[in-house]
Amino acid sequence: MSKKLAELLEERNRLVKQSREVLDKAETEKRAPTTEETTTYDAMFGRIDELRQTIEREQRQIAAEKETADDLLKREKPKAPETGDDGPAAKRAAVFSSPEYRSAFQRYLRGDRSAPDELRALQVDADTGGGFLQASEVFVNDLIKGVDNIVYLRGKATKFLVPEATKLGAPSLDADPADADWTSEIATGSEDSTMAFGRRELTPHPLAKRIKISNKLLRVSMSIEDLVRSRLEYKFGVTQEKGFMTGSGVGQPLGVFTASSDGVSTSRDVSSGNTTTEIRFDGLIATKYSLKGQYWSTAEWIFHRDAMKQISLLKDGEGQYIWRESTRVGEPDLLLGRPINMSEYAPNTFTTGLYVGLLGDFKWYWIADSLAFTVQRLIELYAETNQTGYIGRLETDGMPVLAEAFARVKLA
Repeated sequence: MSKKLAELLEERNRLVKQSREVLDKAETEKRAPTTEETTTYDAMFGRIDELRQTIEREQRQIAAEKETADDLLKREKPKAPETGDDGPAAKRAAVFSSPEYRSAFQRYLRGDRSAPDELRALQVDADTGGGFLQASEVFVNDLIKGVDNIVYLRGKATKFLVPEATKLGAPSLDADPADADWTSEIATGSEDSTMAFGRRELTPHPLAKRIKISNKLLRVSMSIEDLVRSRLEYKFGVTQEKGFMTGSGVGQPLGVFTASSDGVSTSRDVSSGNTTTEIRFDGLIATKYSLKGQYWSTAEWIFHRDAMKQISLLKDGEGQYIWRESTRVGEPDLLLGRPINMSEYAPNTFTTGLYVGLLGDFKWYWIADSLAFTVQRLIELYAETNQTGYIGRLETDGMPVLAEAFARVKLA
């Protein structure tokens, strides 16, 4: 554990204890918290929330640095190509992963025209606005890993690559056959009419974002590839997070908080035990037990931080808080024995009949990615403002494929 991470965890746990002491004092004296106590509590909880986000970022950074170190070790010992693997795809992969291509791609991003012949050789499509350039293999891999760290649900979901197909399809068993019949030795039982099959289909949808960078910054920056990637990671990450959470499924992913017969239907909504404006302990228990026991070992909660603030105040019948904060690195906060995760894009409007949380086994949320990530460089379009534009594009889709693996928390 790093010293910084240990200090952050220690500060958060100290504030959690102090904030609960404020509430316990008012409860012991059988009165409502005073204005001063409420202000103190809100300030403490705000700091707790800041620390939680800082801790998550620090943990992601440590994980990313470990992944980067592992990648560097792998690159130092490249795997020899298999005998006979000399098709067009293999040849392209060899070109895109070569040090020469990566170096040329970095020069392209900087706008370095000192080697025009090399630049023309690397063009994929002729285009008067600057042309399209297929990103190097290392660039693409780093971008995908970066998005995994930023987008919570993507890191938990099951991901597929469909680089050479337009769709990803999978059969589904939508209805089991009826129970077997007790019968005689020579009889065969009644004919079944309930077993039914369906299909889950994911079609990667285009996702694009344009950014502009000062030409002076391009000249003086020694790591322009990292600069471009970091901005694309942020923009692509936010858009995917929203889609995986609340997407409509029309030209974008189908979100876990979107009621749909193709994903998680309204039959998986649980509102009993909650009020029209608040999450209650009984409602959370009802949500957990609406899932089959087989999912409990892998299910996790998702809430917005506003919902987490409500939940942090809930107690069981013995007066114990039901939320258990993590005290060790790598150990998540727990709610009713399952990890709890915060997303800024989970619903947070506390009104009658709206969703405010979810418990699910997220390996049953599938994501289909097309790896054809491209970058288009716009040189002349922003010449008057001394800027260069970059357009990043990829294609992705996502949807929950097994409704019974999810249960949504809904207000009454």
